[in-house]
Amino acid sequence: MIICNFTKKKFVSNMKKNHPLIIAHRGESFDAPENTLASINLAWNRNDDAVEIDIHLSKDNKIIVIHDANTKRTAGPNKKISKMTLKEIKNLDAGSWKNNKWKNEKIPTLKEVLITVPENKKLIIEIKSGIKIIPFLKDEILKSKLANCFHQIEFISFSYSTITEIKKNFPKHNALYLVNLDYTWYNKIFSPPVEKLIAKVKKGNLNGLDVWAGNLLTERFADKVKTNGLLLYVWTVNNIEKAKKLVNIKIDGITTDKAWQLKKELYKIL
Repeated sequence: MIICNFTKKKFVSNMKKNHPLIIAHRGESFDAPENTLASINLAWNRNDDAVEIDIHLSKDNKIIVIHDANTKRTAGPNKKISKMTLKEIKNLDAGSWKNNKWKNEKIPTLKEVLITVPENKKLIIEIKSGIKIIPFLKDEILKSKLANCFHQIEFISFSYSTITEIKKNFPKHNALYLVNLDYTWYNKIFSPPVEKLIAKVKKGNLNGLDVWAGNLLTERFADKVKTNGLLLYVWTVNNIEKAKKLVNIKIDGITTDKAWQLKKELYKIL
């Protein structure tokens, strides 16, 4: 029998102290190659609160941890993950692009990442490849040591249809809808008001929003979300002054490329 080591009471206690969850974006990606075991384990070794990863489905239906739909930016050849087998993916070097000391670092599977998660830490999984991945995701999680650790795994997605389907399949897990807000000028013009976003989240039975930390993320925006009993995470914040302002408006989670550094600086003032 799998025993969950996550202590919900401890997590809730930290939130009451207004300690936002500091989320290592693709692991400790400032110092190590993103979405690799090197960056993920570095985050755990530095006692980061949580790690965010991205997942795609391979040609042979294996869950692959990588941000882009292809391997060009981080692993050399321009090949689509969906057109490659796990064996082909494992032949690639996902570390050299960052620094030669990471040469031959491999693209991991979700299975490999799940093994690394310590007790009282969170893994936040961004779904990149649509609902086709869900049955394979369920199978992978149910086979892992975190099968019953509902508070240790959370899900996020920019696709509303995907994240609502995730919530149906993982009802005990937190699922947050990713929103660009004013990430680009186009998003700024067409970004829906916070009231519509809240209504959409509630309609999908979701747990909250995960938004770009731009100018549209105001205190009023945060208050509206929080007073509706929803979680509010933000991405991607590497500036300590910006992070301090987010703490003041009671953000629940801050995603950053510099989790270790940000956490040290923030906790001096919390």
